[in-house]
Amino acid sequence: MDFVDRSAIYRYHRERIQMFGKGTSSALGWKSDENQYARFEILSQIGDMNGLSVLDVGCGHGDLRDFLGKKYPELRYAGIDQMEEFLDIAIARYAHLPDTAFYLGDCWNAELPNMDYVLASGFLAYRNSKTNFIFEMIDKLFGSARLGLGFNLLRNVNDPNNLLVNYNPQTILEYCKTLTPKVVLRQDYAEDDFTVFMYQ
Repeated sequence: MDFVDRSAIYRYHRERIQMFGKGTSSALGWKSDENQYARFEILSQIGDMNGLSVLDVGCGHGDLRDFLGKKYPELRYAGIDQMEEFLDIAIARYAHLPDTAFYLGDCWNAELPNMDYVLASGFLAYRNSKTNFIFEMIDKLFGSARLGLGFNLLRNVNDPNNLLVNYNPQTILEYCKTLTPKVVLRQDYAEDDFTVFMYQ
């Protein structure tokens, strides 16, 4: 992702922080807390994470750490995000929890650590000037996952800012199957969203 694309994303979220306040799900771009947690619930079903490591790419306020920790109290969690404003809140909320770390970094271009599970909630929703960007990012994230990758994408959203992009679930599914035969598509939880699980 180039500088112009990143700048548009930063501007979008800083405007939402001004509109909705620091630490809110709306600042992250979610419609509501319930909307965000519906996606967390699906991602949490990728597998039993107890005793395993999880990388949360584009972790925002780190709320996925709290959600997963209630289901899998022995997980080891790392969150990475490129916005300091988000990470400051994540650290204040959850850095005291055991086996929990947060990192500031360019999630699109940085080398990511290998973890058992890699999860991306909302991270891949942004429009990009690079044609094959979504496929390159799926490659990258799956390459960091020792056991599995879970990510969600938009399929039916109207964005007046033209920053968010819709994807055809079947197109994404077909591409993922070129990387692994073990792919699960979930479309049963929201009108405007779908989730993909890929397993090594």
